[in-house]
Amino acid sequence: MGNAVVRSRFQGVTNIIRFNWPFYVWALGLLAALLLATAFTEGRSRMVSLVLLIVMMVPIVVSLAVSWYVYDLSGLYEMKWLDGLDAKRIVNVNAGFDETSAIVKQRYPEADLVVLDFYDAAKHTAPSIKRARNAYAPFPGTHTVNTRHLPVDDTFADTVLAIMSAHEIRQRDERAAFFIELRRVLAPDGQLVVIEHLCDAANLIAYNIGAFHFHSRSTWLETFRAAGLNIERETQVNPFVTAFFLKSHGTQS
Repeated sequence: MGNAVVRSRFQGVTNIIRFNWPFYVWALGLLAALLLATAFTEGRSRMVSLVLLIVMMVPIVVSLAVSWYVYDLSGLYEMKWLDGLDAKRIVNVNAGFDETSAIVKQRYPEADLVVLDFYDAAKHTAPSIKRARNAYAPFPGTHTVNTRHLPVDDTFADTVLAIMSAHEIRQRDERAAFFIELRRVLAPDGQLVVIEHLCDAANLIAYNIGAFHFHSRSTWLETFRAAGLNIERETQVNPFVTAFFLKSHGTQS
C-alpha cells in the first residue's frame, strides 16, 4: 500500500485562506487602515474606528477559529463515522476539490472505489473552487460527470459518499435529480452518507452571512424525500457538521 495520508495541523484552515486569499488581503488592508485610524485620531472619530475594527475583526477571527476546529482538530477527516459501513463498492462524489478519496482508499484498500467530480465551470463559478482545483490534482481515475446522469451501473454501490460537496448544487430541481441518481446507483441495502454544514444557528454564529451558502436541514429533508431516500440515522460529526445516513425506500419512480 502507498504512503499514509497525513494532514498537517493547519491544513484545513490554511486551505481556506489560500483559496479565498483576495478576501483576506482586502480584509487585512481594511483592518490595518482602521487600526491606523484608531491610533491617530481622537474623540468620536477614534471611537467609530475602534467599533468598526472590532465589528469587522471578530467575525473573521471566529470563522477562522471554527474552521480550524472543524477541519483540523475535530477528527472530521479521520472518518470514524464510516465505522461499520459495508464498503466493498464505494462511490465518492465531489464538487471540484477532493480531500477525501485518498483517505477512503487508505481506509478501504480492497474496495472498488469510483470517484465522481460534478464540478461544472459554467454553474460553479466560485473562484475558490478554481483555485483549489489548480492547487490539488484530482484523485487518479476521477470521472467528470453531469449531476443528472452518473456513469455508474444501477445498484452498483454498497456505500455512496457525498462529503461537503452536494451543497454546491444550488438549484432545487437539479439537487433532487442528483440525489435520484445517487439512489439509482445505490444497492438495495446500501447506504448514502451526506456530510454537510447546515444553515443553522451554530453555523450562523461561526460564519455569519457565509452560512447562507449552506442549505438548511429542512431543505435537505425535502431533497431526500424527493429522491425517495429515508434518514436511517442523523448525527453530529462536530457541532458545526451534520452526517445524514440514508437508505432508499420503495421502488424507484
